[in-house]
Amino acid sequence: MNPHPALHLSDRIADLLADPNRVPESWASRPQWRQSLATGAPGVALLHIERAAAGRGPWDRARAWLEVAADNQITSGPDSHLYYGAPALAHVLGCAAQTRPGSYRRALDHLGQAVAADAQRRCEAALARIDAAELPALAEFDTIRGLAGIGSVLLHRAPRGEAIRTVLTYLVRLTDDVKHHGRVLPGWWTPSGPSGEPDDRIPDGHANNGLAHGIAGPLALLALALRHGVEVDGQRSAISTILAWLERWRERHAWPYWVTPAHLTGAVRGPLAPQRPSWCYGTAGIARAQQLAALALGDQRLRHDAEDALATALLDPPSLAATTDLSACHGYAGLAHIAHRAAADALPRTAARLRSAAALLLDTTHPPRTDPDAQARRLLAQTGPAFLDGAAGTALALLAPATHAAPATRWDACLLTA
Repeated sequence: MNPHPALHLSDRIADLLADPNRVPESWASRPQWRQSLATGAPGVALLHIERAAAGRGPWDRARAWLEVAADNQITSGPDSHLYYGAPALAHVLGCAAQTRPGSYRRALDHLGQAVAADAQRRCEAALARIDAAELPALAEFDTIRGLAGIGSVLLHRAPRGEAIRTVLTYLVRLTDDVKHHGRVLPGWWTPSGPSGEPDDRIPDGHANNGLAHGIAGPLALLALALRHGVEVDGQRSAISTILAWLERWRERHAWPYWVTPAHLTGAVRGPLAPQRPSWCYGTAGIARAQQLAALALGDQRLRHDAEDALATALLDPPSLAATTDLSACHGYAGLAHIAHRAAADALPRTAARLRSAAALLLDTTHPPRTDPDAQARRLLAQTGPAFLDGAAGTALALLAPATHAAPATRWDACLLTA
C-alpha cells in the first residue's frame, strides 16, 4: 500500500526542524524550552527518534536534539511530570534506547531512580489525602501532570519494580467513592475547575472525564498495566468502576468533557453538541482508553462499543467540523493516529471503519494538491515546534497512519494510547 501524501508534510516539518542551532531565538529562549516535552526540545527529539527508528531520517538529528534536551541539570521532584523534567526525558531517552539498544543506560538508570522515588513520595501524599477524606487535585492523578503519566514511564522503564505497583495501588484507591458535604462522589472528584484552579462557574468542583486531565488517564494506565501482566489487588474492579462511570454519562458516541453537580442533579445532561472528539478531551481519548480496558479484560461487547463510538465520532461531519487544527493533542493528525492505533487492535467489523476514518483524517490534514513545503512553513509559523499543540507533534502523529505501519518506538506511550 502506497504512503499517504500527508507523509510529505511530516517529512517537510522534520526537515525544517533538523538543526536545533537554527531555530528562532523566540523558541530557544523560552524558560521551558530544554525540558518540556509539550512545547520544547524533547518533543522535537522524539520526532527525530521515531523517524530514525522507522528509517525515515538520520540519527544525527535525533542526537543533536537530545543534547539540547539533556543539557545541564534535569528537574525532578514536585516540579516534574510526564511532560517536564526527569519523567519527560526518561520517556524520550527510553524511545532512543529502543532505536540504539544499549545506549543511554547510565542516564536512564539515574532518571529511573529519580522518577521512581518521586512516584513513591507522591503516592504516599495522595494516600494520606485519601485517608483524610479530602478531594484530589487534577495534578495528583492525571496524564499530563500526575501519577497516571508518571506511571506510564514506570510501566515501560521498570514494569517489575515496586514504584509502578505503588502507583497502581493508589489508582485503585482513587476509584473508591467519597462523601463530601453530604453527597457521595467518585474518588477523582476535584474541588477545582478543569484548569486545576478554582472556578466560580462550578464552585463545587467536577469530575473530569478526559484522557489528558481526567479519569480516562488512570483507566488507560490500569488497562495497559494489566495487558503487560502487571496487576495489583483491586485493579480489575477499579477498571470496572471507571467504565461504569463513563457508561453512565455516554450519549451515543460522546461524553461530556466533565461532570458537574448540575449533571448529578439532572439539570444538565450529556455533552454539548457538536464537540471535537480530541485526544485530550472527547471521544478519541476516552474511547481508546475503553478499548484498551476491553482488551485487558477480554470484554468483547465493550470492545465493540468503544470501537463503534470512536469510528462514529471520527466519521461524523459535525464532530469533525468542531476540530479546527492539525495538532496531536486535539487536531486531525492526533485523531488519525488514534484511529490507526485503534484499528490495529479492533474487531474486523469495526477495523474497516476506523481505517476509513484514518484515511479521511489524513485527507483533511493534507488535502490533495497542497504544497507540503508551504504548509509546513505556515504551520511552524503559526504553532511553533511544540509536541502537543504544534508542528513536531503533527509530524509525529502523521507518521504511522500515513505509512500504514505500527510506530517503530513507544513514542505515544506519553499519550497513554499504547
